[in-house]
Amino acid sequence: MDKNTDYKKDNSAIIINDIVEVSPDRNRKDVGKLKQAIERAECIQLPNRVRLYDLYHDVVTIDGHLSGVLQKRTDAVANKEIRFVDKDGNDVEEMRELMMGEKFCSLVRLIMDSVYWGISGVEFIAGDRFDYHEIPRKHIRPEQGVITKSQYDYGGTPIDSLPFVWTIGHPKDLGILLRCSMYALYKRSCFGDFAQYVEIFGQPVRIVTYDAYDTRTKDELRKILEQSGSSLTMMLPKQANFSMLDGKTSNGNGDLQQALIRCCNEEMSVAVLGNSETTTSSQSSGYAQAEVHSQQQMEITRSDMKMVQQMLNSDSFIAILRGYGFNVDGGHFEFKKETDLVSLKARLDIDLQVSGKVPVADEYWYQTYGIPKPDNYEQMKAQQQERADAMQAALEKSGDKDSVTSGKVDDKGKGDADQNHGDDDKAVKRTSKAVEKGKQLYDSLCDFFGVAPL
Repeated sequence: MDKNTDYKKDNSAIIINDIVEVSPDRNRKDVGKLKQAIERAECIQLPNRVRLYDLYHDVVTIDGHLSGVLQKRTDAVANKEIRFVDKDGNDVEEMRELMMGEKFCSLVRLIMDSVYWGISGVEFIAGDRFDYHEIPRKHIRPEQGVITKSQYDYGGTPIDSLPFVWTIGHPKDLGILLRCSMYALYKRSCFGDFAQYVEIFGQPVRIVTYDAYDTRTKDELRKILEQSGSSLTMMLPKQANFSMLDGKTSNGNGDLQQALIRCCNEEMSVAVLGNSETTTSSQSSGYAQAEVHSQQQMEITRSDMKMVQQMLNSDSFIAILRGYGFNVDGGHFEFKKETDLVSLKARLDIDLQVSGKVPVADEYWYQTYGIPKPDNYEQMKAQQQERADAMQAALEKSGDKDSVTSGKVDDKGKGDADQNHGDDDKAVKRTSKAVEKGKQLYDSLCDFFGVAPL
């Protein structure tokens, strides 16, 4: 992208300025309309996702559980630190300011949104700073590869002819929200039934009877009931036979509606996160089950991170950054490695066992456990080796001293020698203990760092 092109000078060429947006459809949605929207989006000749995306927007903005699990999955990736490294693996400081900016962080979230909606699109604004506008999804026709002026059009501007437009997602993918919409609609209807149940059976029912021919008594009773509250009221003639058959016999406290709502929430959690235990807890759940589900969610997070990294390293986005003047030749984006203390501890136990059998390079310990390598590494390594040699020499010297002391003892001076030997024994024991502690420290250091390569 050339910053001196006519595109920069003529803002009317920006495709986002030609789009005529329409407010989302907020009419009542049900499973029948969902089926029609899916059929319309999957049409082979003239596919159109407008109805489906209106329905997606409706359920995402209203359903608290669904929007929560979507945000949880997005945050698991967006909160990871991304860095740009050159061909030698060194951080490029010039890119740090870009990646810390609000626009870049929002772009990462838009990439994640393509997983839920099936597609995302942005148009970059040429200039001296990194900037873009999001393209409304209802105006993107990924099957035809065009962007339409109106959401009801079928023809538009080819995406390939717009070097500043970047679309993300597979043309046939309708997103994860396709699997969640049915449960969100059932859940919404269930909440309506639940509210009606509470309204009817949450308050006591007042039933009064009167003589069918006594109109004066009927009027008086009506006044009394109207002035005594808003609970459900029934006025019946004594000659009438009335009985109320409600659902409290089999659903006395509303468990039926709550069970359906809980079931819909769990299905949406599984569709988005791959599990349900990391969001809600079932009655039979325990720590082990939650731990397994957490590992499953971690696998999905790794897959999302890989997808985001691939999109950021795509030729299209690298070319756009190059057009903004960033030096990206030979470099790439990657997520900064984070330390998982639980898995790292388990790995350390294995590495210590392996290092006792075969030599392990020092670089492995630095890279695996995220320990920064000191600048004066060679000097510190030499000092460490000198201390180890000194410990070994002290250990050998203490062994020679024991043999010399025992050889000087003769029969004539046995008594004095025994006393001196006792004092020497105490000193030797103290020295031996100190040497033994030093040897243990030396052995632990050797086990941790392994044998230095020649």
